This record gives sequence, C-alpha cells and structure tokens, in this order.
Amino acid sequence: MERYHFASDNTAGVCPEAWDAMAKANGGFAPSYGDDAWTKEAADAIRALFETECEMFFTFTGTAANSLAIASLCQSYHSVICHEYAHVETDECGGPEFFTHGTKVLLAGGAHGKVDPREVERIVTSRDDLHFPKPRVLTLTQSTELGTVYTVPELEALCAGAKKHGLKVHMDGARLANACASLGVRPAELTWKRGVDVCSLGGVKNGLAMGEAVVFFDKDLAAEFEFRCKQAGQLASKMRFIAAGWVGLLKTGAWQKYGQHANHQAKTLASELKALGIGVVNPVEANAVFARFTPEVKEALHAKGWHFYGFIGTGGCRLMCSWATTSVDVSSFVTDLKEVLAKG
Repeated sequence: MERYHFASDNTAGVCPEAWDAMAKANGGFAPSYGDDAWTKEAADAIRALFETECEMFFTFTGTAANSLAIASLCQSYHSVICHEYAHVETDECGGPEFFTHGTKVLLAGGAHGKVDPREVERIVTSRDDLHFPKPRVLTLTQSTELGTVYTVPELEALCAGAKKHGLKVHMDGARLANACASLGVRPAELTWKRGVDVCSLGGVKNGLAMGEAVVFFDKDLAAEFEFRCKQAGQLASKMRFIAAGWVGLLKTGAWQKYGQHANHQAKTLASELKALGIGVVNPVEANAVFARFTPEVKEALHAKGWHFYGFIGTGGCRLMCSWATTSVDVSSFVTDLKEVLAKG
C-alpha cells in the first residue's frame, strides 16, 4: 500500500471548509477574471486576517506568487538575498530569475534555515561598485524549509537591517499559518508590523486545492501587478473557484486551526521518534520533522509503502504533517518503524 501521509503537506486533499465553499461557488453564473463576489469576499477576509488595508492578487501556484512578487520589487540589474536553503533558491527552477529577467540570487547562511542578519550585512556591504548586482530585496521563508520559525525579535532585526540598506522585504509565507500557530501570534505580528513589504500567503499547504495570495502591505508596490499576473498566465478566468477556497479557509477559522493541528502532529511524531532513539536534525517548530534514518531503515520504510523525502536541507529524512494528518497516521508510522528497528 502506497502511503503519502508524510511525503509533503501537498499530498493531503482539500479541507472540508474549502471544499464546501467551492461547491457553493459552483452554483449559477458569476463574472469572470475576479470581478465576482467570492473574490471580493476573499480579499476582505485576507485584509481582516492581517488587520490592515492591503492589495492582494491570487495566483495558481506558490512559485508564481514568490517569483512575481520579487519581480515587482526589483530590476534585472538588482540582486535578491535569501537563505541558501530557501525555497526560492532550491525548488523553484529559477523562477525568480526568470520573472525578474535576470536578477541574481545571493545566498546567505544561518543556522536551521534562518538567515543570519550578519550575513545580510556582509552581502550588502561587500561591494558597491557598478560591476556587482545591487542588493535590492531580502526574502524570508516563514516557516523555513527546515521546519523552523523566525521569532518576532528575529524578524525585527532582519527587517531593520534590510531597511537600513534600502532593501525591500518579501516573505514566502507558504506555511505562515504554521508559524503563527507555533508562536501564538497573529499574522500581522510576523509581517507588516515587522517591516515586511509583500507576502506570498500560502493556503494550498493548509487545505486549499489551489491558489496562493500575493499580499502587498506597501500598496504602492502593487502598481500594475495585475499585468504581471496576466502576462504570466496567473489570471484565472474562473477566479471564484480560487477565491472561494480562501473564503472557506479564513471565514471559518480553519486556516489557524489546521496550522496548529499540523504542528501538534509534528511534535508528537518527533517525540515518538526520539523515544526510539532516532535523531531529529532541526528544532521542530512547525509541521516538519527531519529524522536521521540509516539507509537501511529508510529503505525498509519505503518498502512498507511510506513516502518521504531525503534530499531537502542539511540532512535527515523530512516527514511533513498536514491539516489531514491524524494520530492514527503517526502511530501507524511509528509502529512500522519499531518493527523495522527490531529486525535490525
């Protein structure tokens, strides 16, 4: 039996709140290209989530959301600073470079997937001559690709350092719900109140079928962004089916609830692994667990049908929990792991 429960939070289905809203949106006719009531309601719900006026646009994918958002902040001769394991660097097939027409990505170090402010300072001040791509954007992943979370003080330090050097700040918030749940704070505290200019807000990894939201807190930066979306093939003709999922996710509180749920399952899984003597590579602060399995254990678990990745980040096998992960899923995995370990 093939079991994808921990392969990715993308392997889970659509949460019932989003599914129900999409079914309601399916009744009758509605204006196209975002001029419908569902899209307006979703936009208002996102403004309420962030507790501020902002401009937002919906895209089909997170790669498009990140790439187009970054492209709106810089020119082709600029550069973008990100962590060496950031999703925009490791998993988007050069999307940011493509949509910016050549903006260079500069890699920063930092423990457990988080950019070290000293690295930003080093990169920005290393050169200021005409022959070097001028740093223009700092992009931060929250939560990180290694399952850790930037705290409020950490974000304040990073954003302050960026602003000191005239950098705009983009946040890849594909798992922002998990970060908020981990820290027990509202989204505003991790975004615009800290100095983030634009956020790629994630919903797919938290129960949507499709569709991310690009949210501009600095509305001046959103000028003509709709043309970028259209040119990139990201303007949905039946926009209401993207927007309706957001309405279902946000108006019911499911976005927050499922972020908390996935985090809880990850912590439970990590605790069970540690009890079996399995090393956990990074702090478990969101919904990812990086376990240090031997090649033999990894192969045996794959043979039992479990799918998970072993090439992400600094080492270890990544086990992702989602809105749909249950305690039964966790216990089934642990039971099979115990059997594998007992066989030596």
